[in-house]
Amino acid sequence: MTQKEDIDFEISFYEGLLKKKPDFINALIALGDAYTKRGRYKEGLKIDRKLAKLKPDDPIVHYNLACSYSLLEMADESMKALTKAIALGYRDFDFMNNDPDLEFIRKDLRYQNLIKRFKKIDK
Repeated sequence: MTQKEDIDFEISFYEGLLKKKPDFINALIALGDAYTKRGRYKEGLKIDRKLAKLKPDDPIVHYNLACSYSLLEMADESMKALTKAIALGYRDFDFMNNDPDLEFIRKDLRYQNLIKRFKKIDK
């Protein structure tokens, strides 16, 4: 099997699980990741929005939501989700600065200001 076929298999597997149990968090996380790997960003965003409702205080969920918005070049939404992720405790700034999913939003001046602001708070 090719990598694409592997990912397609994962997608159909997790979609099947979620038909039976729509709020299965781990399956939603895996499906969102698989959609993103496959370039199915709108579907990944739908999953990330659902996860944000199910886990409103989870910084990683909001970080992934910011990534989905960035991949779809939705700057305002990405900044809002990223700000919330950081406010909830996400602090892997090195990863953020290299994550290809955030490439679009890193070009936004608000991104640089956000990172600077929270790095100062943490010192």
